[in-house]
Amino acid sequence: MARIAVTRAIPVPQHRVWQAVADLGSHSRWMRDARSIVFVGDQREGVGTRMEVATVVGPFRTTDIMEVVGWKEGRSIEVAHSGLVKGVGTLQVTTDVDGTLVSWIEDLTFPWWLGGRLTAWLARPVLTRIWRGNLERLESSISDP
Repeated sequence: MARIAVTRAIPVPQHRVWQAVADLGSHSRWMRDARSIVFVGDQREGVGTRMEVATVVGPFRTTDIMEVVGWKEGRSIEVAHSGLVKGVGTLQVTTDVDGTLVSWIEDLTFPWWLGGRLTAWLARPVLTRIWRGNLERLESSISDP
């Protein structure tokens, strides 16, 4: 299993950061690895929301099947991945001295036939770098007038 954890302080009030994070359909605008998001059903927020996310990391492409399994309004979203890569991820926003602290933690498992633990070990630094950039783009998307 690969645990990836990134954090970014964003000098914007928590409610504005939450609005951006809670708009699940907009994530492909600031997540470089999420090329498109297609909702399964009519639900767009809250527990039970299901999505198919076209994910690209370098030469690797997959459709990530995700379901929101936790939603604490204004604070956090937890998703379960059930596609090729399995696991759980949480995006959390908390008030910080200078604005908002965004924490993104993912525990991912790769299938044995894709290298399992070795792939997890190799993916950790790559995904960490990508997700740090994603949080930078999230900040830019909120900070732009």
